[in-house]
This record gives sequence, C-alpha cells and structure tokens, in this order.
Amino acid sequence: MDDRPDSRTLRVTEPRAVPWLSVVFGYGPMLPFLMGAVAAWAWQGKFLGDAAETVTTLWGCAILLFLSGVRRGLSFRTEGGATLAQIATMIGLFSLGFAALVLTVLDETVAALALLILGFGALTILDPIAARRGEAPLFFARLRPAQIPLAILGLVGLLALKL
Repeated sequence: MDDRPDSRTLRVTEPRAVPWLSVVFGYGPMLPFLMGAVAAWAWQGKFLGDAAETVTTLWGCAILLFLSGVRRGLSFRTEGGATLAQIATMIGLFSLGFAALVLTVLDETVAALALLILGFGALTILDPIAARRGEAPLFFARLRPAQIPLAILGLVGLLALKL
C-alpha cells in the first residue's frame, strides 16, 4: 500500500522588494539589448553592425522563450494549480518567441522584431497583473515595468534601423 499523501499544502512567504539576485539576473540580460542596438547603429551597413543586429534579435528570441518557461515553472507552484491565464501567457510568449526565431533565421528581421516587441510589451503588462493575482512573485509587479522596457528600447532601436 502506498502511504504517500495525494496532496500537500505549501506555505510561501515572498518579499515585495526585488531580491538582489533578481536584480542581477533581471537587469543583466537586458544589457545585451541596449549594447546590441548601439553596436548595430554604430557599425550600420558593416559586418559588425549586421552581426550585432542578428545576435541581438536572437538574444531577444532566447530571452522571450526563457521567460515563457519561467511562466510555466511558476504555474507548478500556484495555489490550486495552474490557471488558464498562466498557461495562455506561457503559450503566447513561447509562440511569439519561436515565430520570431524562425523569422530571424529566414532573414525576416522586421517581422521578428515586431513579434519580440509585442511579446516583451505583453510581459510588462501581464506580469504585474499576475503578481497581484498570486500567479507570479510579488516583486514582479515592481521588477517587470522597470526591467522589460530596456529590452523593448533595444528592440525598437533595431527596428528603427531597419525601417
């Protein structure tokens, strides 16, 4: 006979303040967006400019795909189980990130950048809502509106270069 419980109750205490590791790993990955956009503009029309544009766009795809996984991971510890909003957000972010990746490989950079801007823009809005609903850590309400616009700024800079 199996004596393991069929369920368990978790008690989670989390800070409203952004933990220092989340500052490091939250803002650190945003720097390549800004550096890549500056490099693409500085070396515009040259190999290094094209390389900076491509690498930065691919970086955006990787980060958006990673953040879709973060959303799924959070849903594993949501009280009462994953919510429809968590799953829909995860699928939406993943779809945008993967489509942007495919478009980048197909050299459709403008479309890829537009999808990335849409995905990161959605995070800026949806993560604070998720934090208030208990579907994400409380500190996401403070972190995301300050963190994610840095990525958007770099991506918009790349898009402006392409238009």
